[in-house]
Amino acid sequence: MPAFPNSVTLESRLVRSPDVLFQEVGGEAVLLDLASEQYFGLDPVGTRIWELLDGEAPLARIHHTLAAEYDAKPARIGEDLLALAQTLLDAGLVQPR
Repeated sequence: MPAFPNSVTLESRLVRSPDVLFQEVGGEAVLLDLASEQYFGLDPVGTRIWELLDGEAPLARIHHTLAAEYDAKPARIGEDLLALAQTLLDAGLVQPR
């Protein structure tokens, strides 16, 4: 696994962990981490971010996609994206690429 800083940036590339099961229910997501046997919930925007975390696109590209899809200030989208990405990384739900 490549070395990765403690905090994510817009240059970070993250990929969903293969140990996480994903189920969408009514536009929201339920994640089950098989390693910890913990459930996590994502709202519709979080679910969209989860879908975009393919390991190929840097978070900057995901930010651009979200800014085009949602009516919110780009700075706010960036803050929320980085916060969720960090939370997912800290929980082991995504991995650096």
